[in-house]
Amino acid sequence: MLVKWMEMSVMVGHEATEATANIFHEAGAGGVVIEDPLLINSYRSSGAWDYCDIPEAADTETVTVKAYLPVDDRLDASIAEIEQSLRSLSSRLENAKPCGPLRLREVQEDDWANAWKQYFHPTRIGNNLVIKPSWEEYEPLPDDLVLEIDPGMAFGTGTHNTTVLCMEELEQLVRPGMQVFDIGTGSGILSLAAAKLGAASVRAVDLDPTAVRVATENVRDNGLESVISVRQGDLLMGTEGTADLIVANIIASVILMLLPDVPARLNKGGFFVASGIISERLGEITHAAREYGLVVDRVVERDGWAVVVAHKEED
Repeated sequence: MLVKWMEMSVMVGHEATEATANIFHEAGAGGVVIEDPLLINSYRSSGAWDYCDIPEAADTETVTVKAYLPVDDRLDASIAEIEQSLRSLSSRLENAKPCGPLRLREVQEDDWANAWKQYFHPTRIGNNLVIKPSWEEYEPLPDDLVLEIDPGMAFGTGTHNTTVLCMEELEQLVRPGMQVFDIGTGSGILSLAAAKLGAASVRAVDLDPTAVRVATENVRDNGLESVISVRQGDLLMGTEGTADLIVANIIASVILMLLPDVPARLNKGGFFVASGIISERLGEITHAAREYGLVVDRVVERDGWAVVVAHKEED
């Protein structure tokens, strides 16, 4: 018998995308889909997808986040919890587009279980990193570093601009033997990238137990349990010691909370890579980084998002 599911969708601005996906995950959603028009348009124009019947989006400022919950006796309570969390998120968004109303549609399992896969195909990031969905075939080139994930399991497919910017920076910064902290790991995609690039040890931390479970599964499926440890924790409280590189792909307000503790947890000469930052809040992040003693090396912006790379001086 086919299982009935409730499709929940909400339209948000770019800054709220990750937080909205996390709200759905915390409510126990069985899958989350991010329909980012900027990403879709860029893939259509680049030829990165060998097949795509998704029309070009005219409105690039609105992202649709969809998730699915089983239709059972817990559904009403879960929807009420999600709606309350979305209202709370909207009230915290400064100078950003508030979350739209939650839309509901009942579907059969076979309607959605595979439909979202049209959005995800093997994708090259930087020079050698390749994101490969678990159901796709891909013949790697000799120098390819292939990261296999199932994008239906948790937010963090590796294709959002914030993640792409981080991965491009990791490709430049990670050296063999490095100790890396991945704060707010989500699906674990940045931890996988750091490990594939040669890091000796990666500590991945997320406050969300669902993210911890999913990241652990992805680490196992890529055979990287000896390099990456995943645990539940609040920012750097989930780690011990110091690192050569700390990466945090979260949102600006959380990065501002994290920054005061970063210098003490970085080795001398170590790097801090922060993304999930909308361009309008970039100045706050760079100012705070300098205020806490970090040297800002570079800022890279793409389609309204930014990554900040800073380092701790040797002396």
